[in-house]
Amino acid sequence: MQNNQYTKEIHSPIGSMTISSDGTNITGLWMQGQKYYGATLGNHEPAPSLPVFKLAEEWLERYFNGDQPKLTLPLAPQGNVFRNTVWDILCEIPYGEVITYGEIAKMMAKRLDKATMSAQAVGGAVGHNPISIIVPCHRVVGAKGSLTGYAGGIDRKIKLLQLEKVNMDKLYIPAKGTAL
Repeated sequence: MQNNQYTKEIHSPIGSMTISSDGTNITGLWMQGQKYYGATLGNHEPAPSLPVFKLAEEWLERYFNGDQPKLTLPLAPQGNVFRNTVWDILCEIPYGEVITYGEIAKMMAKRLDKATMSAQAVGGAVGHNPISIIVPCHRVVGAKGSLTGYAGGIDRKIKLLQLEKVNMDKLYIPAKGTAL
């Protein structure tokens, strides 16, 4: 957890969101009602006029208009080495594509020079991603196309994937799971 953070409430097509910054970098972006909402948000105060918030709002506006944002935002998610490595991999998932937790686990094993890596451990890191949408955890699906594991809720995950024009033919909502 980090001290001296600033926040701003913003509105989006998927509901109210809170964005946080250390003054220079984006440190969080949470949807109202999201699991782990504000988990890495330490002491904070409203500061709606930060330049980094303006950049993030421009990025989100382009994204919600169906464009692939080309802006590079300064990001500083707060987590341990394992989580930050998973979040780095999330940032590499191309717009409009999905990847499985198992595929990320294989990438993590390689990066950490291990024989194997638990997809469940990866899932925990993905679920605790503090910068929703910009760090695209919504692009991660189960091994057989299950739309599970999204802290923002399954309906929002579907809306975000549809916005990116992901082929939804092989994706499905599980009968039970953590994101329902």
